[in-house]
Amino acid sequence: MTLHPQYITDTAGEKLVVLSISEFNSIMDELDAVEDVRLYHEAKKQDDGERIPMAEVLKKLDTNRKIMDK
Repeated sequence: MTLHPQYITDTAGEKLVVLSISEFNSIMDELDAVEDVRLYHEAKKQDDGERIPMAEVLKKLDTNRKIMDK
């Protein structure tokens, strides 16, 4: 990724960075991907190996839907 930052200084002397919207969006996309990887690794650490068959999940969802429809 190539960035073309511009630097400005506000009235308090604080330096700020200005990016084009496309560069900003690229950075946000990268941060999103990094967060996804972090969450994946966090989930893997907490994985106890227990799995629920899809048929059982669908059955529970159907049961809950029927209860909610009453």
